[in-house]
Amino acid sequence: MSGRELLRLIAAQVFLHATMAGMRLATPLLALQQGYSAAAVGLLIALFALTQVFLALPAGRFADRHGLRRPMAFSVIAASLGAGLVVLLPYFPIMCLAALLTGGATGATVIALQRHVGRAAENPTQLKRVFSWLAIAPAAANFVGPFVAGLLIDHAGRMPADLLSFRITFAIMALMPVLCWLLVRGARELERTPPVPGAVPTRAWDLLREPMFRRLLFVNWLQSSSWDVHAFVLPILGHERGLGASVIGSILGAFAIAAAAIRVVLPLLAARASERSVILCSTIVTAAVFCIYPLLDSAWTMGLCSVVLGFALGAVQPMVMSMLHQITPHTRHGEALGLRLMTINASSVAMPMLFGAAGAVIGIAGVFWIVGGVVALGSQAVWSLKVRRSA
Repeated sequence: MSGRELLRLIAAQVFLHATMAGMRLATPLLALQQGYSAAAVGLLIALFALTQVFLALPAGRFADRHGLRRPMAFSVIAASLGAGLVVLLPYFPIMCLAALLTGGATGATVIALQRHVGRAAENPTQLKRVFSWLAIAPAAANFVGPFVAGLLIDHAGRMPADLLSFRITFAIMALMPVLCWLLVRGARELERTPPVPGAVPTRAWDLLREPMFRRLLFVNWLQSSSWDVHAFVLPILGHERGLGASVIGSILGAFAIAAAAIRVVLPLLAARASERSVILCSTIVTAAVFCIYPLLDSAWTMGLCSVVLGFALGAVQPMVMSMLHQITPHTRHGEALGLRLMTINASSVAMPMLFGAAGAVIGIAGVFWIVGGVVALGSQAVWSLKVRRSA
C-alpha cells in the first residue's frame, strides 16, 4: 500500500469518525439546554456505542464478502442521515436515533478500514507501520469533531448556543461523511479470499476460557471505561462550572491530541519498557487524574488534567493489542479482536447510563472518585499480566 493511499484512507476515517465525535458533544449539550437530566444524557451518549455492540461481527462478515467500498457507502449514508435528521427535528428522540446511526456507521467504518489496510500490507514491517498510523485517526477525529462542534455552537448562531447554532452544527456534521466518501471511493479493491471448504466454524467465546485473555480483557475494559466516562462526565462538569461549549470542546480536543501524540512516540518508549509496565503506569495516572478532576474550577487546570489523561489512556491500546497477539493463537487473532471490540462497545453502552444515574444521585464529583477508585483497584490485575508466545 502506498503512503498516499494510506493517508487518504486515514483522512476518510477522520471525517466520518469526527461526525460521531462532534454529535457526541453537541447532542448532550442541546439535551441539557432543553432540560433533560444527567441520566437522560447518559442514555443518549450510551446509544452511540449500542449499535456497535451488535454490528461488530456482522459488519466484519459483510466486509469479508463485499470489500471496502460497499460497507463504506452504507456507513456514509447512515452517518449523514443521522446528523441530517437532527437538523430538521432537534428533539431528544431524534437525537437518540442519530446517536444509533452515527455510532453504528463509525464502528462499521473502523472494521472495513482495518480489514482493508491489514490485507493490503505486503510484509510484517509494513503491517506494523500502517496500523500505527491508522490508530492515530480516531484520536485526530476526537479532536476535530468536538472542536468544530464547540466553535459552531458558540459562534454560528445569532447568539451562543441558540437553536440556530445547533442546527448549523448538525448540518456541518452531516457533510463530513460526504468528504469521507469522496476520499474512499477511488480506493483499490483487493481480491477477495474464498472461504475454505469444510472448515469447522469457531466460537469467539471459547477464548474466555484462557485466564490470561480474560485478565487482559478486564484491564482493557477498565481503560476503555475510563475513556468513555471522561467523555461523558466532562461536558456535564464543564456545564456545572459555567464553561462555554467551545471551551469544553477544546478540553476534549486537548485530550484527543495527547492520546494521538503519545501513540506517535510510543515505539521509542516501548523499546525501554514492557507492555505490562506501560499499562500499569497508565492505570496509576488515570486513577490519580480522576480523583483530582472534581477539585478543579478553571478551564486551564481541567485542560491540563485532560492532557495528562490523554497521554495515559492513549498509550494503553497499542500495548493491549501487542499482548493480545502474544497470548492468543495466531489462527484466532481475528476472533480475539472481534470479542475485544464487542466488549469495549458493550461497556460504552452501559457505563454512561450507569454513571449518569449515579451522577443524578451522588453528583458528578462522586462519579469521578468512584471511577478513580475502581481503576486503582484494577491495578492488581495489571500486575498479574504475563506474556507468553502463542503456538
